[in-house]
Amino acid sequence: MKQVNKNTKSTRSFLDHINSPADLNGLKVADLEILASEIRKLIIETVSRNGGHLAPSLGVVELSIALHYVFDAPRDKIIWDVGHQAYAHKIITGRRERFHTLRKHKGISGFPKREESPYDSFNTGHSGTSISAGLGITTAKSIKGEKNKVIAVIGDGSMTAGMAFEALNQAGHTDRDLIVVLNDNEMSIAKNVGALSSYFSRKISEPRFVNLKKSLENFFRSIPGVGENIFSLLKKSEDSLIGLLTPGMLFEALKFRYIGPIKGHDLNLLIKTLKDVARLDGPVLMHVLTTKGKGYAPAEKNPTHFHGIGSFDIANPLTNEKSANDPPSYTEVFGRTMVELGDKEKRLFAITAAMPEGTGLTEFARIYPDRFIDVGIAEQHAVTFAAGLATEGFKPVVAIYSTFLQRSLDQIIHDVCLPNLPVIFALDRGGIVGEDGPTHHGTFDLSYLRIIPNMTIMAPKDENELRHMLFTALNAHSPVAIRYPRGKGVGVPMDKEYQKIPIGESEILTDGKDLLILAVGNRVHPSLEAAMDLKKDGYSVSVINCRFVKPLDPRLPEMAAKTGRVLIVEENILRGGFGSAILESFADQGLSNIITKRLGIPDIFIEHGPQDLLREQYGIDKKKIIEEARKLCETSK
Repeated sequence: MKQVNKNTKSTRSFLDHINSPADLNGLKVADLEILASEIRKLIIETVSRNGGHLAPSLGVVELSIALHYVFDAPRDKIIWDVGHQAYAHKIITGRRERFHTLRKHKGISGFPKREESPYDSFNTGHSGTSISAGLGITTAKSIKGEKNKVIAVIGDGSMTAGMAFEALNQAGHTDRDLIVVLNDNEMSIAKNVGALSSYFSRKISEPRFVNLKKSLENFFRSIPGVGENIFSLLKKSEDSLIGLLTPGMLFEALKFRYIGPIKGHDLNLLIKTLKDVARLDGPVLMHVLTTKGKGYAPAEKNPTHFHGIGSFDIANPLTNEKSANDPPSYTEVFGRTMVELGDKEKRLFAITAAMPEGTGLTEFARIYPDRFIDVGIAEQHAVTFAAGLATEGFKPVVAIYSTFLQRSLDQIIHDVCLPNLPVIFALDRGGIVGEDGPTHHGTFDLSYLRIIPNMTIMAPKDENELRHMLFTALNAHSPVAIRYPRGKGVGVPMDKEYQKIPIGESEILTDGKDLLILAVGNRVHPSLEAAMDLKKDGYSVSVINCRFVKPLDPRLPEMAAKTGRVLIVEENILRGGFGSAILESFADQGLSNIITKRLGIPDIFIEHGPQDLLREQYGIDKKKIIEEARKLCETSK
């Protein structure tokens, strides 16, 4: 815990002088309130240019200041769950001057990153990890004899993750010294909120109360014969009072000392309570009520829209700058298709994990509320819940970002594919996603799904094919995964009638004798464009829209044998991906003389940056396809 200098700092702009948490020393609460306004202004201005997670970060500005004012980071460890609320933390911890590079290529990350700063205690990007990580850190510190504090800041949305409760259970059992700050920005937990509960919670954390309580406990326990019974009765009375006045009964049952609810924008109260909490031993949960989007009226009014947003006009943030001629996004097409198919197929059921808007299911939820459920941030549960629906004849579609579906691999294998249940996985954000970076790129799904028996994997070349693939999956009788990218579609016309695609059948787009390009998903159109350019230079190139990663079209080895040269293009990690499947099929057919080149993601985690820039950098764009195609065509068989 930090010792604070009481001298005040007189300056016009406080933020310009904050280069580390130590610079908060000496500031009065009134000064900190001005600083909070300045931080909010910087966050709004930066996100309006760069895009990012605006509403979550605006909601925890005061909490971020109070944590760094009271605790001595990086000696004390502050862990931000998910991390998309850590912008104020980044500004306070020496990244103010680089904050304009937020989410820019080679700039600072939108999430905590240990490689970026010693103040980032744990890399985050997925939810529900902070308490587990914090418990691991505090256990290690205890073994090493270190007395520094460990603070895990978790949002109430992340508390729906089963992993968070597993960690709470273990922390309470081991009685480790861990502070959990529950950032409740939806008031979904805190129903008993008011002056009395706030006052009561504040009082039970004060040193005088804690010391008195310990003295009384020791006194009553020392009375011969009846002391233990008296103590048990008083303990039950205390627990009943806490449960009556606060929503902390659950956490108390998990053996956490519960403090709260505390108003999360009252700096004076936050600082005082955190100082009291810092003196307590064992596991403590401090419940803080915040307003998502605080300080920017449009974000306060519509926090869901401003949770994660692209660049916008601060004065007119809801102005839709999208041109009427722009093609719809894959997400929009998926959402519209679900609504249409939901009308035709009454057994169709949609499931998402806290992302109804992000996955395009908002309209489906409105029209078919009885056939839609948001399970919260609980991907594992979503998958097995869908499996249960499938056993009763429903057609569940689990719409989850590719990167988040990784969390439910065991459930996909054990609960869906092993019993061969007809669950459909709609994998949004497959491939490179852009500025959210390595925790969010969906570059592993083709590899980890391909190994599972009974799984069919499809990837559309455009938004029209996505519609047909969803229709095809709906009429299948086994697990199907459809993987599509983030962003707008190609802009092709939409067929009015749905068509079933024969499972495992690829689509021949061009026929040539010099080279065979096998492409899948959003790499098909760049491959087709490359073939058109190569044709002008006299090269004859076949382009196949493979469509299916599993099962592969059995005709592919024969097609490859005709040209003797094959270029494989995918937006997935090369290890174990689509290209690996092709090479395996060649080996199984004994085709050892085919000259083959694979283009895909190398064996690394891709950094954040614009999608097109990253595709160019890692050699899966049209330019690279042409370059490698020329080399292959000029290679002797």
